[in-house]
Amino acid sequence: MPGAAAPLPRPQRRARAAPQERRRRVAPLAAAPPAREGDEPLLRGIFEIGKRSCDVVLSTRRLRWSPILPESPTGDSSVALQAQEEILEMKDVFSVKLKRRRFAGQKKGGTLLGITIFKCLNKEENKLTDCAIHLNNLSEDHCQSWFRHLKEILNGFQNRPKSLKVFVNPSSHKREATNIYYEKVAPLFKLADIKTDVTVTEYEGHALSVLKECELQAFDGVVCVGGDGSVSEVAHGLLLRAQIDAGIDTEYVSKPVRAPVPLGVIPAGIKAEGQNLHIYLHVSYPGTTNILAHTLYGIKHAVTATLHIVMGHIQAVDVCTFSTPSKLLRFGFSAMFGFGARTLALAEKHRWMPSSQRKDFAFIKTLADLKPEECELSFLPLQILEEDTHEKDRKKKERMERGSKDQWQKIQGHFLNVSIMAIPCLCSMAPRGLAPNTRLNNGSMALIVVQNTSRTEFIKHLKRYSSAKNQFNFPFVETYIVREVKVQPRFKSGPDAKENMCLNAEGNYPWNIDGDLMKEALEVHVRVHPQLIDLYGVNTDDLETSQVTCNCI
Repeated sequence: MPGAAAPLPRPQRRARAAPQERRRRVAPLAAAPPAREGDEPLLRGIFEIGKRSCDVVLSTRRLRWSPILPESPTGDSSVALQAQEEILEMKDVFSVKLKRRRFAGQKKGGTLLGITIFKCLNKEENKLTDCAIHLNNLSEDHCQSWFRHLKEILNGFQNRPKSLKVFVNPSSHKREATNIYYEKVAPLFKLADIKTDVTVTEYEGHALSVLKECELQAFDGVVCVGGDGSVSEVAHGLLLRAQIDAGIDTEYVSKPVRAPVPLGVIPAGIKAEGQNLHIYLHVSYPGTTNILAHTLYGIKHAVTATLHIVMGHIQAVDVCTFSTPSKLLRFGFSAMFGFGARTLALAEKHRWMPSSQRKDFAFIKTLADLKPEECELSFLPLQILEEDTHEKDRKKKERMERGSKDQWQKIQGHFLNVSIMAIPCLCSMAPRGLAPNTRLNNGSMALIVVQNTSRTEFIKHLKRYSSAKNQFNFPFVETYIVREVKVQPRFKSGPDAKENMCLNAEGNYPWNIDGDLMKEALEVHVRVHPQLIDLYGVNTDDLETSQVTCNCI
């Protein structure tokens, strides 16, 4: 039995030896290349892994093991043994537990069987899953020593949360959010020894009110289980709380401070999207697509999102402020004015209808009544796009180059849709993203302007989002990379105003901000604030080249 609790110079023999004692030989450590920092052995011992006795070596950076085989007649087994060596990077491990055999109903104690290590791995298409590696050994002292060292290494990863505030929207995605959290998310948090304080929201604005009052310093992060609207509310609440704590007047925020803790986004839906909806409906109705989850993880998958949070993968993300000349409306990531906002406004008026029918109806009705909005757009350009070759792009470039980068540019006219997005807004139905010309944290926004055109041409533009083709390669679509945008609608009077079903009695125009409806009559000023919030996730530009293989038994 291995009973030593200190690092072992040589592996100890297991207590349960084979009936006939045989000579064994282990590949010498001296044959390995010189150890780098963090590769110095901390512990060395024998465990049974995959029904084979193995020589196991632990360092700060990795866990290595090789099977112990009988010595060959020639005495040369090192080459074969080295080829069979397995390596587990400690940065991929998120939990370690002592494995015990317990009887039914027994909660404590039990016969020690060894140690179980849980690792995060990438299987395919950016999907993460967990994998268990069992290190079997019956010695209590030996396993306790290894367990303590493994826990110390895991506790050294600074970004990994120990305590989380969780918001669950029970009405999100056909009321699936609560089940998803307790069946898929909560068990992983418990496995990673993360303490959680859960609030199941009861009304719109519930999360915002809780965030204004709760003691955020008690948590390492905040998690939202729901759709884009729920996530947007929590993000707004986090940033609003940061301004309050900093003593900044929240009526009009010119230079906002960063959110105090990271935000985790867990998509609530588990069913495939787009089965009953027109493919271009998702483009105009971003609240249905879990855009933030797709943008952060490259996939809509609750377990993947949870493991990114558990592993402490943090990505700084740009945020926009939406303001009138007199007040701050909200913090957000993307917005639509025109067709995308009209569709959402009409759907909100028919909430008595089933969700899928309501969205279909709103899209078809808005498309049938397709009308442009007359407005003036002012913006501060950041750079000039040169990927389009139409004549209108050449004229746009000439017009832009006549002014300096710090000079406001203006466009007046009738527009079917105006999109302003600080993130790429990826989703399963738009693989290139709604705004492929911007990134998560490059300090810019994409301004996409769709001028008045025929219904047929407008539908062609929307359908392009689902393909690999450039959805902006139309003469009536202009794209800009900007720092600030001002949208000033021109209110219609007379008979035309009565035909506009989206305007209320005060003449407010609808805005679609992260899938949430807002109505405003005055000029809306949109500014991007670089890396204003940390989100649990990764840069999706890196996901395509990042491949993780699994060597677990």
